[in-house]
Amino acid sequence: MNNRYEITNTITPAEYMSMRRAVEWGEFPLEQAQAGLDNSYVWCFRDEGRPVAVGRVIWDHGYVIYIADIIVIPEYQGQGLGRELMEHVMAFIRSELKPGYKFMVSLSAAKGKEDFYKKFGFNVRPNEDVGPGMYQWFSNEGENS
Repeated sequence: MNNRYEITNTITPAEYMSMRRAVEWGEFPLEQAQAGLDNSYVWCFRDEGRPVAVGRVIWDHGYVIYIADIIVIPEYQGQGLGRELMEHVMAFIRSELKPGYKFMVSLSAAKGKEDFYKKFGFNVRPNEDVGPGMYQWFSNEGENS
């Protein structure tokens, strides 16, 4: 780990929305962001207090784990922070395995980032065993997508 960055397990909703905006991901109300963060495991890399990379995991405490976010703001990309975040996330997941346990860990890669996640053992869908992943956004502001 690069000692230049402090790692915390918290991020404010405003910081989180700022990071989403920096990578041109959709935004939503701060109240909704807070609820999501309250129900997630978070790793935030900070440079002099400023969040520059964040990873977020949702776990049902059964067998389903979803890696919801791996975000590195553009000016910090290419420095290995995404890899370091994923290493923290994967170490956490492995640490929670009890004898006989299995976890199904899934994520939705941003377009063009599939090779990054393959390095951590993730399989691209569809393949010979499974069909494509699917999603749907719901909004009260018009059409769902």
